[in-house]
Amino acid sequence: GQSAGHVGMAVASYEWIAAITLVFVAIFFLPKFLKIGIFTIPEFLEHRYNAIPRAIMAFYTVIIYVAVTIAAVLYSGGLTLHTIFGIDLTLAVWIIGIIAAFYTAYGGLKAVIWADLIQGSALIIGGGITMVLGFIAVGGVDNFLQTNADRLHMVLPASHIEIPWTALLLGIWIPNFYYWGFNQYIMQRTLGARSLKQGQMGVIFAAGLKLLIPFMVVFPGIMALQLYRDQLVTADAAYPLLIKNLIPAGLKGFMFAAIFGAVMSSLDSMLNSASTIFTMDLYKRHFKKAASHKSLILIGRIMTVVFVLIGCLIAPQLGHPKFMGIFHYIQDFQGYISPGILAAFVFGLIFKRAPASAAITALILNVPVYGILHLHAFDHIVFLNKMAITFVILILAMTIVTLLKPLREPKILPSKGGIDMKPSSSVVWLGAAVIAVTIALYIIFW
Repeated sequence: GQSAGHVGMAVASYEWIAAITLVFVAIFFLPKFLKIGIFTIPEFLEHRYNAIPRAIMAFYTVIIYVAVTIAAVLYSGGLTLHTIFGIDLTLAVWIIGIIAAFYTAYGGLKAVIWADLIQGSALIIGGGITMVLGFIAVGGVDNFLQTNADRLHMVLPASHIEIPWTALLLGIWIPNFYYWGFNQYIMQRTLGARSLKQGQMGVIFAAGLKLLIPFMVVFPGIMALQLYRDQLVTADAAYPLLIKNLIPAGLKGFMFAAIFGAVMSSLDSMLNSASTIFTMDLYKRHFKKAASHKSLILIGRIMTVVFVLIGCLIAPQLGHPKFMGIFHYIQDFQGYISPGILAAFVFGLIFKRAPASAAITALILNVPVYGILHLHAFDHIVFLNKMAITFVILILAMTIVTLLKPLREPKILPSKGGIDMKPSSSVVWLGAAVIAVTIALYIIFW
């Protein structure tokens, strides 16, 4: 959707910078997570600091999952049904929510992983089909490149209202590292890896896919604007509109299944993550420490339903112009927690004497600092740069707290043993290749 708006190809930065981010996650962060043997990402903060940062992060994460990401994915799925089949948006949202809640609650993580594999493959194939048919519709690759030359730049002026080049220096890295490195929704797949190499290869493979996705998603968005500019009521409807007007009847069902599968894949993962964090990091840790495995499963299923209900109530409202599209909505609102979470993790890993009070300070200050930057007086600052400013302020705050009251001894993280923590040479070389290709793509689309 963003590519069909005023951002164009530059929105691919979220994917290509994510590719580099994932390489760092695989080589530097994943070994530490597997060494400790954590079940949830917030659990790491308790091992590094104490139970308070873990609880704060868990609370923040559940709120963002339900009110932002789950609601946004429900809206995008509902909008697809509405655009292609004319189904009422609110009804479409509830249909998707009920289906997702059912098989997430009764399938668990194993169902989530297999669903992601099948539906993710369908989405990639469907995206490739859409891209090829789009090129045909616009008169070929050369015509597409010539007609949209001004929209195919990765580096935009400093005055750009969404992704100026200044945001590429720091701002855009913050949501990327939070989302791809410290997010239960993403990391739950690798935390269950049998070996470090297995987990790392999975992350590196995902990084490689990140390099391809813009061509199958961003290009079609630009094509939609070129072909159906007058029909685009909102940029969020770009992809569904392409399917409705461009895809032959024989392929339309497959394409719808691919998009619907992607929506369901995201929803089931998010719901599983939200319920896992609620049950393990909040309910079991603070309300009922002696809870049995059976009762935790029941609580998880109940909360899955509750989260869907809340998401379905919020989702239909996201079409309002004030939210500037669902992609902007997700990225902007995650800024209320992502700088603080990233600061707590990175600072704690680098500075072994950082106390729990430093992490607590960063996590609590994040909301008011980022909120103040959203006042009218700061409207001239794009939200990614607001994240960067927030992150710098939080790091300074953690530094002051650490200097005033450092730990007496450096913190030593526990180790469950049994896993070789040294990255294999193949992981390092493949990671380097991903970074090299990413740099080349930026040079090509500069």
